[in-house]
Amino acid sequence: MQPAVQATDRPMRKARFFPREHGATAMLLTPIVCAAVLARTWRWSELATLTAAFAALAAKDPLVVLVRQRLVWKQPHAETPAAARWFAGWALLFGLSGLVLLRAWPMRTLLGMSAGMAAYAALAVRVNVKNRQRSVLFQIASAAALSSSALACAISALGTIPAWCWWLWVLLSLHATVGILVVHARLDARVAPRSPAPGARQSRRTALAAVAVVAGAALAAAVLGRWWIALALAVAAAGFDYDLRSQRDAAALQMPLMRVGRRALTLAVVFALLVILGLW
Repeated sequence: MQPAVQATDRPMRKARFFPREHGATAMLLTPIVCAAVLARTWRWSELATLTAAFAALAAKDPLVVLVRQRLVWKQPHAETPAAARWFAGWALLFGLSGLVLLRAWPMRTLLGMSAGMAAYAALAVRVNVKNRQRSVLFQIASAAALSSSALACAISALGTIPAWCWWLWVLLSLHATVGILVVHARLDARVAPRSPAPGARQSRRTALAAVAVVAGAALAAAVLGRWWIALALAVAAAGFDYDLRSQRDAAALQMPLMRVGRRALTLAVVFALLVILGLW
């Protein structure tokens, strides 16, 4: 009889370190597209902003593996060599993009943005190494950090951050934050029947309060005569409210998360388009 094949003897698929968090990728790329459209101009440094931002996001996963290998794991892991290669590749792309930005950005701005990016990267790696990446506070901080790619794109296109770009950052960060809270409410509601916990009700109340804030912001925008912005916020509030209401239905609550994600992405795209019209 042949000896049983050990798990470590089985052929492993080659590790590929592309961004796996589609929501985070959308939070990063959507602001860049919006800012590029609203800037109404084109410079090659905008492309460098895109590649630098994507490389920074993509480098996080292999870096987490390398840090775990260094600080947590006692034995070498098979994916570590691949992680080192992928991290080197993403770091090279980030460095080349940075050279382009070095020529296009004011040095003080470049240093400030780099410091902020490094601080967030350190936080993200620490949180992932400790397996706390599902923390609501961390995800909200990530939404603000990733949405700041709009500011970087504006600097690349215009050499400065105009007032409309700050509003773009605030609006996209707000939308992403409420989306995160609604998703957590859904996840907690799905777990609640199997493991009743007060946290499920609390997460729902928090999400409802956040939706109310968006609705209030829509009303304020309408009073100020910013009709497209008001419409964007109203559509977002309606979409989030619909999601929260559907979570009361057991069948709708079991909707595949991939489908939920596609619906959330559609709402985010519609919101971004309306915001562009409002800030044009």
